Amino acid sequence: MAERPTLQRVTSFDVAEKAGVSQSTVSRALAGSTAITEPTRAKVMKAAEELGYVVDERAARLRRGKTGTLAVVVIGRPEEAASDVNPFYFSLLGSICAAAAAQGYETLVSFQSEEGKFFGKYAERGQADGVIVIGTTANEAAWEYFRDLSSDGRAVAFWGSPYEDLEWVRSDNYEGGMLATRDLIAAGCRSIVHVGSVDSPQQQFRERYEGYASEIEKAGQKPCLQAVDVALDREGQGRDAVARLVDSGTAFDSLFLACDAMALGALEELNARGIKVPRDCSVIGFDGIRAGQHSNPPLTSIEPDFDVAGVMLVRTVLGEDQASERRVPVRVLHRGSVKRG
Repeated sequence: MAERPTLQRVTSFDVAEKAGVSQSTVSRALAGSTAITEPTRAKVMKAAEELGYVVDERAARLRRGKTGTLAVVVIGRPEEAASDVNPFYFSLLGSICAAAAAQGYETLVSFQSEEGKFFGKYAERGQADGVIVIGTTANEAAWEYFRDLSSDGRAVAFWGSPYEDLEWVRSDNYEGGMLATRDLIAAGCRSIVHVGSVDSPQQQFRERYEGYASEIEKAGQKPCLQAVDVALDREGQGRDAVARLVDSGTAFDSLFLACDAMALGALEELNARGIKVPRDCSVIGFDGIRAGQHSNPPLTSIEPDFDVAGVMLVRTVLGEDQASERRVPVRVLHRGSVKRG
């Protein structure tokens, strides 16, 4: 196999030699300095174009004390492979990268899950201007590490933080819980069970339950919580919660699950037990993950505005958003798992 030829990098000194000017004149001309005359600038630009010279933006930013890069850390469960991370975070990651690019920033992505191997000191290494942390709040050691990191004055922003004292952005979880419950009530459901948790590190789960409970009580019904087994993964939690709910003999005609991954597990268990969705039981999740399009039936969900989420996180880490609370708007994503009244 032939060796790939080594590219010869053109430098500003090469441009200076071709244009017949100093290297500092080339730098000022390409930076748009008003101290350079238009004829000289034109001569430099022509030489640069002929040589195929490209400005090293990273070097220029470093000279200004900026890297032009944001680090995004995706926290997983201990010993969890990156491919097993909740698909919601891949959607969120994409929106962050797009929002960063719109601001002229590149992104450096790191998947971290093992205690003792966490790293967030990208600014000290000259690799990034700030860090955005997303991922499961079940990994307490990771969140403690990044919480301590942010307390030293570093630019760090968090999605769905278990700690209120951090610079966080979240879905409007309470509103989402209300929307999900209203949608089920509008579909004619009267025995609506919420599958989730109110005392886990996932503050968003508690907020979703509270939105559900508020709407249930307005309808003159009683909230019913089917707690999940936190030792299981999300899909396992959904399967197990439905199995216990059915075995208990509790009457229900609909389920609102705290996240889509749980809802996908719940659909599997309902199907395995011959409970038809949505004929016998309507199901709605939360997160709007794309995998829900392919479940049986396709999963109705509460979807946050991912574009807004990405913009909020980037603006927060760059210090451009000083709001005390940063809530991302949500909407009902209608698919096929909720019967239509």
